[in-house]
Amino acid sequence: MHKPSHFSESGVDQSSGYRDNMEDKEVNILLVEDDEVDIMNVQRAFKKNNITNPLHIAHNGLEALEMLREGAIPMPPIIILDINMPKMNGIEFLQELRKDPSLNRISVFVMTTSNEDSDKINAYNFNVAGYILKPLSFEKFLTSVATLNRYWKLCERP
Repeated sequence: MHKPSHFSESGVDQSSGYRDNMEDKEVNILLVEDDEVDIMNVQRAFKKNNITNPLHIAHNGLEALEMLREGAIPMPPIIILDINMPKMNGIEFLQELRKDPSLNRISVFVMTTSNEDSDKINAYNFNVAGYILKPLSFEKFLTSVATLNRYWKLCERP
């Protein structure tokens, strides 16, 4: 027996008028990472986990701030940030990001090889959403990215 659906083909709940936004909203993600191998690993992990979010790439904090402030990319609600980078490292980037009223609400996830307590403390002092150590194996990296994806999908954004 077929159970009637309250949703039309457009995703509008006919019973309440609310839209099912889980699939409708395209969430842009900015990856701030200087290591080409790590960039490729993130791209591969997105593909293997069927994550279709647009992934924009900046190779250091200065480039990322420029992209965000000049509107070179759609404003991402999520940034994946490395700590150890040339020109402007991740902590310096966080400091600038949190000072800027037009950027300070972006959720930032640190994904780094730095296991230094000082980096963790500094990152959390700048309100990062999470601090993830880059795993040595690609399989563990896949799991980390899949977990982040589930988290993003659960979070409601205005």
